[in-house]
Amino acid sequence: MVLLELAIFPNDKGTSLSPYVARCMDIIDKSGLTYQFSAMSTTIEGEWDDVMKVVGDCFKALAKDCDRISVMTRVDYRAGNQSRLKSKVQSVEDKLGRDLVKKN
Repeated sequence: MVLLELAIFPNDKGTSLSPYVARCMDIIDKSGLTYQFSAMSTTIEGEWDDVMKVVGDCFKALAKDCDRISVMTRVDYRAGNQSRLKSKVQSVEDKLGRDLVKKN
């Protein structure tokens, strides 16, 4: 299983990129993989080939009308098939004895 952090966006579409981020988030959401969306990136959990297919699909979706695209990824592999997307955060919160997710 891998956790892959993905930030992907066009560099040639001005300052408001949410339509392009939404395009990629639709692909990620429909992939069926577990993910966590945040303001700066999205973490996707799954098998290597499945996660990398999503990255490729996002790139292809943007390449249709974007001439310059930034793609930043970071991958954490760990043998086994247990879910770590939530458990890694939970482990730190348990040690601190409190929830670290700030709520408005």
